[in-house]
Amino acid sequence: MPTAHEADERPSAGGDDDVSGRLALAVGRLNRRIRSSTGGLSHGQLSALSTIVRTGPLRPSELAAIEVAAAPTITRIVAELEARGLVERTPDPQDRRSLFVSGTDAGTALLLEARSDRARAVAGILAELTPEQVDAVRSALPALEQAAQVAPPAS
Repeated sequence: MPTAHEADERPSAGGDDDVSGRLALAVGRLNRRIRSSTGGLSHGQLSALSTIVRTGPLRPSELAAIEVAAAPTITRIVAELEARGLVERTPDPQDRRSLFVSGTDAGTALLLEARSDRARAVAGILAELTPEQVDAVRSALPALEQAAQVAPPAS
């Protein structure tokens, strides 16, 4: 039975079979439960660092497109990550007005640690479920990965 606060959070699109509202609420709550496992970075910073380490070096405009974020937001995030020594900026040899952002060894290490921490947090959440509920989550993963535009792991 949802609390009054949970009912207020749920969009009122239609009854008990409100998939979009229920999913939004569940994803939001799960995100809050694992948010502390981000290596001291905000979700946006961690996401940008992950993209930079995985894809970099790349221009801030490319990072903004991948992260679906405004240029000023990416500029601020990159500056914060650089101040922590997690990324570095280097001039583009082809165009001195432009620069590339790449991850540092410290950035890669923090990202790997945060991923491990988040995986442990999610494992703890899954441990609270019955085996049947874990199987249901496992069955839903392909659809959730597609909805989140996340490539499933290679088989």
